[in-house]
Amino acid sequence: MKVSILIPVRNGDPFLQECLDSILNQTYSDWELIIINDHSTDNTAAVLKEYCEKDSRITICANQGKGIIAALQLGYSKSRGDLITRMDADDIMKVDKISLMVKKLQEKGKGFVAVGLVEYFAENGIGDGYFYYQEWLNKLTVNETNFDEIYKECVVPSPSWMMFKEDFEKIGRFDSTVYPEDYELAFRMMKHQLKIASIPQVIHSWRDYSTRTSRTDEHYSDNFFLPVKMTYFFELHRDSARELTLWGAGKKGKELAAFLIEQNQDFSWVTNNPNKIGKDIYGKKLESEKRLLKKIGPQILIAIRNKEAQKEIKKALDSMNQTPNTDYFFLS
Repeated sequence: MKVSILIPVRNGDPFLQECLDSILNQTYSDWELIIINDHSTDNTAAVLKEYCEKDSRITICANQGKGIIAALQLGYSKSRGDLITRMDADDIMKVDKISLMVKKLQEKGKGFVAVGLVEYFAENGIGDGYFYYQEWLNKLTVNETNFDEIYKECVVPSPSWMMFKEDFEKIGRFDSTVYPEDYELAFRMMKHQLKIASIPQVIHSWRDYSTRTSRTDEHYSDNFFLPVKMTYFFELHRDSARELTLWGAGKKGKELAAFLIEQNQDFSWVTNNPNKIGKDIYGKKLESEKRLLKKIGPQILIAIRNKEAQKEIKKALDSMNQTPNTDYFFLS
């Protein structure tokens, strides 16, 4: 089965050659690589020309629009593979990445998205935040429970999925213009009921550095994530017959409250902070969480970042037979 690998790249030097070498060294050989140069001003074009001349499986395109979404749309329009996957120009594939993903999809068939484990690496080591994200993400993938916690963060990393082209067409390709595009695509995978097919080993090395796109492009800032989360919450999971309750009055809780108010969504608001109970914020009076735990009816949006607090909240809600992504939703 032919695999189409799509890589958007803008100013990919000095990591591009290492990325391309990792693809050329794959144990699986039936692939086409479509690289979309997104108006690079460094040495990217020369590197791409060299590799294109080296291997006929590589095709180079110049982005007619601007940005990752336009680049992916162009690249996909030229793809001819039976299977579709993405790659980032600054990352590295493990040598058997494509082979393992193809094998998994051949075993499972259509209706599945193959997802493997990832590892972050950086010249000076990765920070605690990225280490936690890596561990959290890999645990979800091993258990094939990625979509259970989708309202927290992107649960299907863009360079570590593969699916049948037929399934990719069904979920809407790269047609959406909503950023962050990888996060929005994960929601569409869930919406169309694709199942996770886990590859329980590291297949992708994810490079972190200060100028990577997810750190510098405004489309990946926090204020772009919340509208995506809420759009799909109200489309897929909101039960209008039930009260909506927001749990948490820190920075994230206030951001969510402001968003809900702006969208004219009615909600109650609870907190475990004794200094905030009874206070009026944005015209909403904060109540004690104890009120919430005595009720079973509401749908609960939890905007609390402390990991230990999250564990205690989940334990309490599970003891009340509440179900994630039906009765309660962690948003941070």
